[in-house]
Amino acid sequence: MVEIRSVHKSFGSLTVLNGVDLQVRTGEVTVVLGPSGSGKSTLLRTINHLEKVDSGSVSVDGALVGYRRAGNKLYELREREILRQRTEIGFVFQNFHLFPHLTVLENITEAPVAALRRPKKDADKAARALLARVGLADKADAYPRTLSGGQQQRVAIARALALEPKLLLFDEPTSALDPELVGEVLDVIKDLAHQGTTMIVVTHEIGFAREVADTVVFMDDGRIVEQGPPGEVLDRPRHERTKSFLSKVL
Repeated sequence: MVEIRSVHKSFGSLTVLNGVDLQVRTGEVTVVLGPSGSGKSTLLRTINHLEKVDSGSVSVDGALVGYRRAGNKLYELREREILRQRTEIGFVFQNFHLFPHLTVLENITEAPVAALRRPKKDADKAARALLARVGLADKADAYPRTLSGGQQQRVAIARALALEPKLLLFDEPTSALDPELVGEVLDVIKDLAHQGTTMIVVTHEIGFAREVADTVVFMDDGRIVEQGPPGEVLDRPRHERTKSFLSKVL
């Protein structure tokens, strides 16, 4: 589903991604771990072209993201084409990014109606089903400010699912939550994993990675240092940098 080849990305003189290669199979969950500043979030943002790569390529379901190839050259897609690609790649941010002036139901139906031209009646019905799926069936008419952080993040997940994406990206989805609210969000993500949703999750939740991930990736200094099944990377890491990181977070 995802193929990242030799991706480099810098901001000025700061190299953030330094030759990243990664593959994610359809229906699998890849969890990305690493210290702050290791390039995890930037990597996610290149997958839906929120950040342009300096070199290398990102493909989702066989299609280049953000570019078309002509001979040996890549040309950036038009904004409309990029937006169309993004409808197939759901992104859940750490700070929810809900529209405060819209109800929960309106937050979820906005994109299907505007981007996919779905009839509002159909979008409303699908949105209510998604709210039930994330345990918030009674919050359709509420506004984000009246919800807890965990509830807002579950609405954000439902909003991402409303476009029926091929791939879901999570950028530290529990980092902005109080500790007692983390579990309710992770339970929703676990349910998605059990249903075969293809996901890449950047998180510091080691227990979640151990339970749900098919592959754990450890990044440092813009590179993938180590990757493999959670039982190997988390319990028997080979690289000293991975061992040092895990000794501080386990």
